[in-house]
Amino acid sequence: METWVWIVIAAAAVVVLLALIWWAAARKRRTSHLREGFGPEYDRTVEETGSRRSAESELKQREQRREELEIRPLPSAARERFASRWSSVQERFVDDPRAALRDAHALVIEVMRERGYPTDDFEQRAADVSVDHPEVVQNYRAAHDITQRDDADTEEQRQGLVHYRALFDELLETESARR
Repeated sequence: METWVWIVIAAAAVVVLLALIWWAAARKRRTSHLREGFGPEYDRTVEETGSRRSAESELKQREQRREELEIRPLPSAARERFASRWSSVQERFVDDPRAALRDAHALVIEVMRERGYPTDDFEQRAADVSVDHPEVVQNYRAAHDITQRDDADTEEQRQGLVHYRALFDELLETESARR
């Protein structure tokens, strides 16, 4: 073969090699971005979908969906009103834990709705919240599961209320949530 053919083959090989390196680096950056952004939700999604590629695709879709939503902060009057209602929920827990847990569930949904999150479907709510609040979405799932169970004992219901409180504080953007 002539020299120019070898040069073309070598150049093509270098281009392919560089493209593979770029692709691997881009994939690594995407994985790193999603892992850092979603925290424990990244691992949960990988486990649920069965593959990293499927999980990353789903998480990327969540980010894109979230960008389309108009999530807004609560006015201070609304934050105070919701905080007061939360205090009432906590006080009722002593006398009727199950009802207080249901009220906490409803209050969290109401705050989400007022912030601009769609609230029709639990799984979609959890997915939407996971983009902005990945550290507490697992609490939200656990609290929801406890709320759905008829056989949850008082300690489990207390833990459900604590889980709802974590998301509630994040949604209200309270000082304790920022810490």
